[in-house]
Amino acid sequence: MHASIRDAVGGTMAIVQSSPATWQSALLSNALIFLLGTPLLVAGLSLSGIGAAFLLGTLTWRAFGPSGFLLVATYFVIGTAATKVKMAQKVAQGVAEKRRGRRGPGSVIGSSAAGCICAFLTIFGVGGEAFSRLWRLGFVASFCTKLSDTVSSEIGKAYGKITIISRYLVTTFKVVPRGTEGAVSVEGTLAGILAAIALAFVSFLMGEIGSHEAIICVLASQIANLGESIIGAAFQEKEGFKWLNNDAVNIINISMGSIIAVLMQQALQIWGS
Repeated sequence: MHASIRDAVGGTMAIVQSSPATWQSALLSNALIFLLGTPLLVAGLSLSGIGAAFLLGTLTWRAFGPSGFLLVATYFVIGTAATKVKMAQKVAQGVAEKRRGRRGPGSVIGSSAAGCICAFLTIFGVGGEAFSRLWRLGFVASFCTKLSDTVSSEIGKAYGKITIISRYLVTTFKVVPRGTEGAVSVEGTLAGILAAIALAFVSFLMGEIGSHEAIICVLASQIANLGESIIGAAFQEKEGFKWLNNDAVNIINISMGSIIAVLMQQALQIWGS
């Protein structure tokens, strides 16, 4: 019996350590990690959100292996921690996320849509080896963008003293209450930049991207977040744009970050050739 158990464990580990990753190794690895990480997952996600996150994790592992999965896990941990900062204050002021920050499937999808597209492009080898590095860059940039957005928003709602609404950014710099759609605070902005730098650095350490690509991810994330603030202030859930809810804006935001990063990398390659 002991030999059977040992063989089963050995077989499981062999599947998990498959290189390159397979769908089988991705499913098994995710199941084990999600089982061990249940307390943390429950703190940051609803039940349906956990289901959506499992699909995201499986896709990420299949496309980018353990390092890609670890990047998404790092994003989740930092984003959840920022969301929980001064939660009681946020609830009292009416600016807290729904379910006290436990994100649902819409939020998971809205935060990962661009990354999922990059993962599929990688899995199916679209563009061949020449483009595989670009899809990986777009993947990392999308999560740097979303983490920066999440952290800047949550820290801004918790500590922001002055918020400048972006629809008046160029002209009046109008001061608005915390939590206003499209509002930008100095405290939140600085925290968001640091979050993007941290995630890009983690990705660099894991070998997902190079040093100059890490810089591109940070720059692209800030450009995209500025655009997201303008869209949020000017159009989100306004007359004629009722469909443009927070999840839709998130998809636009991370897509901008991913596309901008890919275009910046392409421009640098052309310029350097």
